[in-house]
Amino acid sequence: MAGARCPAGSVAGRSRAGSRVGPRGCSFSGYTQPGDIHAAFDIPRGVDAEEWLRMRERKSINEVLYRNIPSVQEISKMKNIDTLNASEQDLLAVALGAPARQVMIRAEEIGSATGWKDGYLSAEHGFCPPDYSEAPGALANSPGRIWSDLCERMPGCVARGRVRESIAALPLVSGTEDMIPDKALWAAVVALGMLCSIYRYEDKNDGHEGVTINAKAYKPNCEMGDDLGEELVGIPRCIALPYWQVSRRLGRSIPHLTFFDQSSFNMKVKDPTSTYPYVGRFDNMEMRWPVFGERTEMAFQKGCAETSASFQHGPDAIASCQEHVMNRNVEGLLREMIRLKEILERMPNAFHSINTNPSSGENYVPGHQWIRWGKFSAPLSKRCPASSGLQFPPFLVMDAFLGRKKYDSFLGAEGLHLRAWLPSNLRAFIAAIEYHYRIPEFVKQSGDPRLMGVMDGIVEAYTGERGFMGTHRYKVFGILEIASKTGRTETNGLSGNSDPDGKPWEETHRQFSEAMKERLEPFRGNITIEPNEMRGTFEECRYKSRVLTRSYVDTDPKRSIAMVTLDLQNTGITFQPGDRLAVMPLNSWAECAKVAAALGLAEYLDYRVTLNAKWQRFAQHLGAVSHTSTPQLTVKDILRRGHLAPITKDLALRVHDLLRASSSTVIKVLATEEWPIRGSLGDLLQGAVTDTNPHIWDKAFDLTGDFEWLSELVPVEVPRTYSISSYSQELLPSTVDLTISRAEYKLCSTFAGNEEFTCAGVGSGFLNPFVGSGDEMIETDEDMLIGVSRPLNFQLPIDRAAPCAYFAGGSGIAPFRSFWQARLASHNNAAGRDLLYLGVQSREKFCYEEELREYIDAGLMEVHLAFSRDKRGLVYDRRTHDLVEKEMPPRYIDALIVEQAATISELVMSKKQGGLGGYLYVCGSVAVFDSVMNGIRKAIYNHCSSTMEASEMIINKAFAERRFMLDVFMTPKPLPCNLPTIPLSQLARHTGHRPDSRMWISVHGKVYDVTDFCPMHPGGTLIIKSNAGVDCSKSFDNLAHTNNPEVSSLLTKYFIGQLTPKPDFHQCPELGDLYDLWAAYLRTTVETLVAHQFEMYEIMGASDDGTSDKYLRGSENVWSREHLINIGLGVRMFYDYQSRLLQGGFAALFGPKLQELVLKLSFTLADASSAGTRMRLPDVLGIIARAKTSSDAVKTSQEVALVGQYVCDSSSNVRFAERGIFNYATKSVELDIELLEDIREEACHGMDAFESVMAMDAKTDNQRLSVLATFLMQTLERMAKRLEIFYAKLAQHKVYKPELERNPARSRWNLVRRKIKDGSFFILTQETVLGAAPAYVSAHNRGTSVDFDGVMSRIQASIRNAPQPSPVPQTLNAMHLARASTPPAETNAMATHENNSAMRAMSSFINANMRSIRRLSKVPPMQLTLEQLQAAVAQQESPTLGRPPTPPSSNGSVTRVNTLERLMAAQNGKALNARGGMSPMAAGPTVRSPPTPPLDPTTALNAMMGKLNVRARGSSVPPSPAMSATSGGRQARAMSIRSVPIPIAVPTHQGHSAKSSTNSLRTFRLGSDRPPIKIAPTF
Repeated sequence: MAGARCPAGSVAGRSRAGSRVGPRGCSFSGYTQPGDIHAAFDIPRGVDAEEWLRMRERKSINEVLYRNIPSVQEISKMKNIDTLNASEQDLLAVALGAPARQVMIRAEEIGSATGWKDGYLSAEHGFCPPDYSEAPGALANSPGRIWSDLCERMPGCVARGRVRESIAALPLVSGTEDMIPDKALWAAVVALGMLCSIYRYEDKNDGHEGVTINAKAYKPNCEMGDDLGEELVGIPRCIALPYWQVSRRLGRSIPHLTFFDQSSFNMKVKDPTSTYPYVGRFDNMEMRWPVFGERTEMAFQKGCAETSASFQHGPDAIASCQEHVMNRNVEGLLREMIRLKEILERMPNAFHSINTNPSSGENYVPGHQWIRWGKFSAPLSKRCPASSGLQFPPFLVMDAFLGRKKYDSFLGAEGLHLRAWLPSNLRAFIAAIEYHYRIPEFVKQSGDPRLMGVMDGIVEAYTGERGFMGTHRYKVFGILEIASKTGRTETNGLSGNSDPDGKPWEETHRQFSEAMKERLEPFRGNITIEPNEMRGTFEECRYKSRVLTRSYVDTDPKRSIAMVTLDLQNTGITFQPGDRLAVMPLNSWAECAKVAAALGLAEYLDYRVTLNAKWQRFAQHLGAVSHTSTPQLTVKDILRRGHLAPITKDLALRVHDLLRASSSTVIKVLATEEWPIRGSLGDLLQGAVTDTNPHIWDKAFDLTGDFEWLSELVPVEVPRTYSISSYSQELLPSTVDLTISRAEYKLCSTFAGNEEFTCAGVGSGFLNPFVGSGDEMIETDEDMLIGVSRPLNFQLPIDRAAPCAYFAGGSGIAPFRSFWQARLASHNNAAGRDLLYLGVQSREKFCYEEELREYIDAGLMEVHLAFSRDKRGLVYDRRTHDLVEKEMPPRYIDALIVEQAATISELVMSKKQGGLGGYLYVCGSVAVFDSVMNGIRKAIYNHCSSTMEASEMIINKAFAERRFMLDVFMTPKPLPCNLPTIPLSQLARHTGHRPDSRMWISVHGKVYDVTDFCPMHPGGTLIIKSNAGVDCSKSFDNLAHTNNPEVSSLLTKYFIGQLTPKPDFHQCPELGDLYDLWAAYLRTTVETLVAHQFEMYEIMGASDDGTSDKYLRGSENVWSREHLINIGLGVRMFYDYQSRLLQGGFAALFGPKLQELVLKLSFTLADASSAGTRMRLPDVLGIIARAKTSSDAVKTSQEVALVGQYVCDSSSNVRFAERGIFNYATKSVELDIELLEDIREEACHGMDAFESVMAMDAKTDNQRLSVLATFLMQTLERMAKRLEIFYAKLAQHKVYKPELERNPARSRWNLVRRKIKDGSFFILTQETVLGAAPAYVSAHNRGTSVDFDGVMSRIQASIRNAPQPSPVPQTLNAMHLARASTPPAETNAMATHENNSAMRAMSSFINANMRSIRRLSKVPPMQLTLEQLQAAVAQQESPTLGRPPTPPSSNGSVTRVNTLERLMAAQNGKALNARGGMSPMAAGPTVRSPPTPPLDPTTALNAMMGKLNVRARGSSVPPSPAMSATSGGRQARAMSIRSVPIPIAVPTHQGHSAKSSTNSLRTFRLGSDRPPIKIAPTF
């Protein structure tokens, strides 16, 4: 009958109330037992079925504890027979039940009656409320309704600026039991907590925290709650007292707002009966009481609530695991652990509900708007626990379940602290699973490989790189980077507090990494690398397997595509549709033979090798996977498991260095124009052994030692990832299917000569070798390592009724086989349409045709085909449900998509656009991806849009809603090295912040145009935009993209050139230092520009008529709410934004970073001047100081302060200046962005000057340095002048523009009334200034230059007056004391980090050059003591020169050197990349004839090496017998081949040709008698 519970869910001792647990996955599928459960289990009528089944399963204590009494023989051998008796702990647990289950039972029994005041905990709902509306409904029926009513009105109150007045007007309602019933407690604590927090937020951000003239504190006319503790100081008693009372009734000793108060307990469920896979889904919830009422707040809180709700069934699964451990029920434990693993694997999907893509609609959460919520949720006092995500129960429960031992990291200590503040039921449940019947210990003691495999899967699903914690870490990284660059300094838990060694988001990322390593330590041991470095390495392959079969899937006799079946027996592996299998391939025996023959290793294959650090980690990993001690790796292990192909530049340079640049073959390889090389290490060594002197060869590859050079030469191979092509309904699948397309390539002509040799890729060649090849026939007992990974962006939709369309090319059909098998396993549960669009070459390569025809005939699928090289077409007939033969011209998949335009267009369009809202999946190579996307664009254009731009918007929205998902093959594409290099200045100019402009990024010396990819980025568009125009290699590495083959594959599509490397400054380190400093400043200008674009265009793109989306698509109209001006969002956003710029004086651009440049340039010019002369320098710092204190700056500050007065304007005067504020905000940000663009352009000119100065014909480097310093100082002067002009332009605009208002006359009269009221009506002619008299100097008194003394005086003043950086708290208590302290008008975290680094650098520079400064300056030396400088800056013990990272030099550029210099540079480890033709080698190509494959691997290797180039006999002595892993004497070396080095001619020519700069530097003359030429301003 419907709703019956699965009997498999019954457990000894007690059934889980309401639980539906059946076969694997049933907790998600809403499993029900069909039919009459009484009849199925012979249960008497009228008896409670659940209780009857529970009693039937109950056993006596002896049956549970004494089932396996040892035999007589075993007992006779025991020394202490007392151990045969069960412990009292076990007896008590069996008698009373498992501790975690008992805590849950008690919570369920008294929870409803007490209003769940101990915390929500139940088997069916976990830590979520059973009824989300129960507590709010009870509150609405009590006197506390006034609090919930005000919470409902709060977004409007915030928008009108009347928050404090509305709260102060509330009557006092007590929070005692006679007024607020127990059932309303949770709703009351949420409502009152949010009212107190928003009051405190408005008090701190009242429009006077930034630029202000007369700060007036708001004093409400009501009694305050100051006597109730420091948390409630300054909060009206009408909410403070009941909040204090309600908090105490819930067991909170001090009032505080928790993370789950704001999210999980502040939701209402749309449909409580929609339980699949859990109730609290994003689309099934609405925020009950939003504070600001903006989309960002609601999306973020709903996303956080879903993250917690996704663990709904977790507590029940954990309690069941503990019960089975107590009863020693291995099979039951296995079932529940698999259930828990699937729950954890689904949890990362909840993070997708928080989307940083502007086209994602209601899921859009921009990082810069998240700042507002972060400040609102700050603790009420310094001693309050933080409103941190670490309070979420899943984190703390899983830490206890997995037996986390260490909590030494910052987040670990914070988690322990927050755990003490959890509700009592949660704390009791955590203690029950942490201290009793620990599951990991039982699994380890059992020795069951299935349990250990599933446990390993649980660890990866929770704390692994691709699991819950890893996904959370990367999501936080993206949001915090945006937030840190736009004003946020750290999280509420103080994570990411600015650190001198890293930027805030990077510091937070590091803290997450430390916490992840602590969680992994019980299972992985001491981890010496960062978790992100594990991704894409052998660390992800934690299981062993073997190939069972290779089957044909088409009629191609060459079996270019095969279905490979792997053995999963006793591994504990489970997988879902869309998952991928990572495989560590083994090199072919033929490739191993080539290397062994060339190196003379034929007789040493079983000898042990001394390993380097990477190979040692691999050996330890092998031992951990096998659950044995660390194995000793042999020569054969290195050859089979190392990287032999393709040849990378690092590998070629390693061989080149070992052979002392003596091999012409290696030199010829290094001269290639594309990397990597199509060949293997064996091919390279086979060529090199014939042209290298034997003595050099013997010394390079010494056979008398410990073979350590072999582990240095051959790196560890990386795994290959393949989509899983099968779906299994078994509890533990015994096999897994892969669809492998063999990657084939032609051997490089350097090795093949005039012949053609077809080779297979390492991974695909191992899994699907050539038919009849040696690797298919050789039998081996070697296991390969495998691992399962789950791509978060390639999974089936939760809604089974959603239509799905699959686009595949060739073997791209692989993941879709598992998709359709899962969707069609039960047709009743898969009502949605399944459509397959497949592009293949010919009929012979149509994979899985028979299987697909069965589904087509049953009417379960639609299949549409395009054959690119075959006229024999197949057409889907909707009437007959069949594939019909039809002759048609060959076509590609894009033509097929255009043909099916009507259906596909409806699938792409969202339901809000009137479409079907289908899910579309693309799998294939980059070429297939391009073809599919072009076809879809044309289909939408032909069917439902008028322009291609509109088509792009429809597609981008599908990507943003995560309905368009990609699985792109890794197709290694050699990148050309002969393109013109791209200078830093050109990269910096392409930030894409203007409409229709291009966006470039640089990663590891390569430049990519990512404009078209940005809307499709799974991580959202903002993270890419925030890194535009700069080298983002560090972020790229932190996000683990470096080892991601899918990312590498996609990037090749957008590659446009190599980044110009740092010029060679010969023997002048000063030029190099100056280059680094200027490059860092250029980066700062770019980052400042791109960081400000988000708020800029939100302010500029909105208007008062409700429209938006002018510049930043997807942005919310920040100015209007319900046709009224939005003070709380729009006005406050502009005020905060402009105050941050003005008060900090553009701190990132005109602060310490610029002062550091002025200091070093001034020192350079003063030092280069003639003795006895006083060098006159541009007064850059003086111009900036006068600009910031000028009358124009004062007028600008007055206008911004006027805007601030409207933020909390209770008199509603803002309605008379609505359009004036709109106009002033738009004009202001236009000038802001114009200034930032000008500063960037000036910095780009300065960057170009370095290249030009090196091309000058100068006698000495000092002359170049002097000319360059003069030019750069003038450039800085132009920047300072631009700031002066900026203030002059901005001062011309005013907020008061009555002619723009809807009622000009009333606006003018309102101004008169305000002036009369404040007494200023008759003194309007007096100039208003900020505080005292202005510090600026009139124009006729300003000097045009300054000497070195003046520069040093300003620098010293800046260092003395620099704000002391707050020390990072060293204890947990200090962390909480510092958490709530936020300086007024805080500078954004990025600028703070850069300024602190610059201050330390200036101090270090002065200390290092003290003697020279005293010589050049008249400043008294006593003012420059080290002690005074240290005290003035940050009181650091040893100030060091801190600079932000500079873009790395390109590895692809070539210095103009001759052949000998090339060789010497290569020996020194420098990257070379010669171009042009190479003279052919004197020796002809080696004849390649593969031997007949034997069956024994050792015999096969010897046979293969018999026809290869073999190492010549040298003077090497064989290793001692102790080094051999096998016994037996050494056989004679193979035949000797005469090796003579063959000289070749390497043409010398220019490599990368960097574009020349076009600036005025070349107009300088080197003559010392000529005065410096002044450059006229261009503004």
